[in-house]
Amino acid sequence: MRSFPRLRVNVFPGGFNWPIYVAQENGYFAREGVAVELQATTGSVAQMTDFAAERCDIAMTAFDNIVAYVEGEGEAPIGAQPEFFAFLGSDDSFLSLVGAQGISRVTDLRGRSVSVDAATTGYAFVLFDLLARAGLPQSDYAVAKVGGMKQRFEDLCRGGHSATMLSSPYDILAQQKGLRVLAPFGDAYQGNVAAARRSWAEAHGEEIAAYARAYVAALNWLHDPANRAEAAVILERGTGMSPELASASYTRMLGQGGGFSQTGNIDEEGARNVLCLRSRYGPTGRLLKDPGKYIDTQFWQQAHG
Repeated sequence: MRSFPRLRVNVFPGGFNWPIYVAQENGYFAREGVAVELQATTGSVAQMTDFAAERCDIAMTAFDNIVAYVEGEGEAPIGAQPEFFAFLGSDDSFLSLVGAQGISRVTDLRGRSVSVDAATTGYAFVLFDLLARAGLPQSDYAVAKVGGMKQRFEDLCRGGHSATMLSSPYDILAQQKGLRVLAPFGDAYQGNVAAARRSWAEAHGEEIAAYARAYVAALNWLHDPANRAEAAVILERGTGMSPELASASYTRMLGQGGGFSQTGNIDEEGARNVLCLRSRYGPTGRLLKDPGKYIDTQFWQQAHG
């Protein structure tokens, strides 16, 4: 059997890994001459610590996490990480604010606690912004650091905290359990990206381009309606979710209004909105304007070459 270079890819567990599952099952990684080993993380602090320590090669993570750690604003005690960069865009994050039992409106969160992965990275700023739009400044609620999406979903179901930001399919699953989506985040937003370290990329450019080509092929396959039934089965196998939830996830995550990218390109407007939110809610208040500081498109361009 042919041996391929191995790429260690660190991911948050969940349906947002759908293109990776497709690329594995359809042989796209093998076709491009690479093998992918998935590493599940419990949260952004653990993920970024492992990424900086070179315990993984590629991190599938929120674009804001890359911005945060390049700027030295991340919560993990690893200092600024100027080597981190994003090379491929996966999705718009599928984000919605979801409330626990008894919470029916955003304003019900006044005086309550909401959960985040990390208070200075990831999707916490989207949460703060949605609450601010509803008239709730940060002084009106408490913030608890609970962990990644899976941990926050489980915390919400057992009534640990009153609300959190969930990506699909966790928001769909929450509704099935009787919880309420309080507000979707409808703005352009660059959610998950594929990221690498610059020094590693210099020596492994061919492998990164191969990963990008396989990932983009998987995105194209997912967006073809003819593959819907097979795609749902692949998602079931990858996550263990029910057929009903997998089918509902297809509608939500591959709809016309957003979800997974069709091209794998990093959305410029979405990336600028990430910088805008970090400038507004970040710990330093530093004004960030240039998404290009955190992005290198050469590998995505090779995927389309």
